[in-house]
Amino acid sequence: MDIGIVLLRAIVGLTLAAHGAQKLFGWFNGPGLTGTAAGLEHLGFRPGYRHAITAGAVETVGGLLLTIGLFTPLAASIVVSVMIVAAVSAHLKKGFFITSGGYEYNVVLGASALAIAFTGPGRVSLDALLGFVVDGSAWGLGALLVGVAGAAMQLTQRRLATV
Repeated sequence: MDIGIVLLRAIVGLTLAAHGAQKLFGWFNGPGLTGTAAGLEHLGFRPGYRHAITAGAVETVGGLLLTIGLFTPLAASIVVSVMIVAAVSAHLKKGFFITSGGYEYNVVLGASALAIAFTGPGRVSLDALLGFVVDGSAWGLGALLVGVAGAAMQLTQRRLATV
């Protein structure tokens, strides 16, 4: 079981960290801060540059924490929050499937992170090494609630253009 959790943490965490690095540094053919800022402005997040730094940093740090299994419920809540914001602000209108630009990918990453919060990071994690017991229903539910609250705070900052 521990190998499966480590694999899941690594795939989800590194994917999110790489996505954040695309935003922050333009790595992996990403837009960098300028391109991300413009995209976020278009979605109603103003000022775009501040939101680009925040989004990139949160994705990178949250993904890396999840990967190494440190503060796992917090890391999971970060992933859940970012995926809700992305789904609602950029993908919801396009339907479920990613082939149409939908929110399918956001659901998979967010649900995977949440599953890790409920299951725990496993014995091969920094949480385990440090003696943190961070698994079970309370931690999973807490990660979900914090993730939803974080997403709500971000989404309320949007200023959509009036038609």
